[in-house]
Amino acid sequence: MNRSKSFGKWILALEGTDLPPRDLIGGKAWSIARMRKLGLNVPPAIVITTQACATYLDSGSLPDGLLDELDQGIAWLEDKSARRFGGGPSPLLVSVRSGAAISMPGMMDTVLNLGINVDTERALGLEAGSAEFAHDTHRRFLDLYASVVLKATVRELDSSAQAEQWREQIAASGKPVPTSPRDQLRDAVVAVFDSSNSRRARRYRKHHDLPDNLGTAVTVQAMVFGNLDDDAGTGVLFSRNPLSGDPTPYGEYLHRAQGEDVVSGKFTPQPLSALQTSAPTLYEELLSAARTLEQESADVQDIEFTIQRGELFLLQSRSAKRAPQAAVRFAVDFVSAGLVDRRTALSRVSAAQVRTLLQPRLVPGAAQAGEVLASGEPACQGIGIGVVVTNADETEQRASTGEAIVLARSTTSPEDVHGMISSCAVVTDRGGSTSHAAVVSRALGVPCIVGCGDGQVAELNGLKVTVDGMSGKIYRGSLAVETPSEVDHPELSQLIDWARELSTVTVLAKSAGPIPAEIIDLGRLEGGEDPALLGGLIGAAKIVMGGALESDAGVEAALNAGVDCIVSQHVLPTLLCVIHHQEQSNDDEK
Repeated sequence: MNRSKSFGKWILALEGTDLPPRDLIGGKAWSIARMRKLGLNVPPAIVITTQACATYLDSGSLPDGLLDELDQGIAWLEDKSARRFGGGPSPLLVSVRSGAAISMPGMMDTVLNLGINVDTERALGLEAGSAEFAHDTHRRFLDLYASVVLKATVRELDSSAQAEQWREQIAASGKPVPTSPRDQLRDAVVAVFDSSNSRRARRYRKHHDLPDNLGTAVTVQAMVFGNLDDDAGTGVLFSRNPLSGDPTPYGEYLHRAQGEDVVSGKFTPQPLSALQTSAPTLYEELLSAARTLEQESADVQDIEFTIQRGELFLLQSRSAKRAPQAAVRFAVDFVSAGLVDRRTALSRVSAAQVRTLLQPRLVPGAAQAGEVLASGEPACQGIGIGVVVTNADETEQRASTGEAIVLARSTTSPEDVHGMISSCAVVTDRGGSTSHAAVVSRALGVPCIVGCGDGQVAELNGLKVTVDGMSGKIYRGSLAVETPSEVDHPELSQLIDWARELSTVTVLAKSAGPIPAEIIDLGRLEGGEDPALLGGLIGAAKIVMGGALESDAGVEAALNAGVDCIVSQHVLPTLLCVIHHQEQSNDDEK
């Protein structure tokens, strides 16, 4: 079998001849290799492996030989793209992007347009026939490089200024930006490695119960330019709707833009229909690629793409982060379509997602009686009722005391993740349903509304509001809510039936009938709310209810104590915890 081209110990070419292990090259590079193997149009790329990152984090310096391999890798990219790194007449610019083995959207750093300086800007402008495009590309690079690599706080770069002025402005606030593309690349790789150990990445891993030693690979890919002209653009496509679970493709598109414009939330993009209108052939080509990727992966795909000079390029594809409602519908639909088995479908729905679905929702008529303070685009369903705070640190601090807080930002960035984790809802002025705020909120299961309009959410600061992530409306005060029933939800009921078939422990609903006489109610025992104490409280009992059993940790503690039956407020979350525990136990035995 063909093997990926290696430049030594640390770097591989992503030729698509095979699929190196995901834990070696990270999810982003793996998706590039997969797409190339499927014959899809992807700009050439190389990857610095997670092993190189681990060595760097252990030693504090780049591994021996890595820079020499990087030179070889750049030479390979030059050959594949027919462009030259650091020179003309056709300059090669690259993106430098993180990629952990387990997707952590928006948590680590990216630098685009790397390789540009005054000379390559001139050459790029001549080649493209647009000095304005080349100047815009140079500004974009300097803006990202200053914040990501130099960690410099720089006011917005004036688009009418000269590149030398931009560089002087950045140098005045910190270190200068190297003019040498090779030096730019070296420092960007270090910055991406460092970002895998950043505060936001650690917080995200802790919240999602992920190990801290994942590290990251670094993908270096030839740039294509969605900001080239009015016919160019960039966007994100989901092969199915990640909010509702509807099978219709869903996405957003920005003319004359780069991917960072979409995911940062600084701009509010157009719906994908804008591409369908302006370039119907490319739109159909994109949908065809999405169908191929979904069928091949047997999961809903989140695809980043760019259009340049009438050509569609795919940059990345990954399993989509999904709102709780979508997760449930996808699970049922994929089994119905014969794409996955029941066990796999259940593994894609978490107990936390089901609990979110079963949280209170507005009672009929409450919305009509409420005062709408702001509205935007729904990005993750659910109801959040709390006091609006505009600072992530304050959100975390106040939430830690038990206060319900709604985090309101113009747009979120990775630096806001700790506040998002602590909040009961997130609202933003800008961005669309594929922005950082939207994607991370769906991963967290936090109700979210984006694109409320410049200055709108700051005016809510200090007010108590109700955030309705289904309608996209923010209401004054606390509106009346009701708790839905899992047995009245057709898809949840289906998942309950499947989960009962797989569970080795009986799970009963409190409302289903008489409670067994021999049951131990942990809610009535001192310490019953603490999962760490459940083992001693349960003892030899086989039937339990209450206390910490409405949490994953509580269910796991009961299972470790050897119970046969759990009585729960909601059946499905408990069944999913049981099945996950069974799978984990089986893995540990192998």
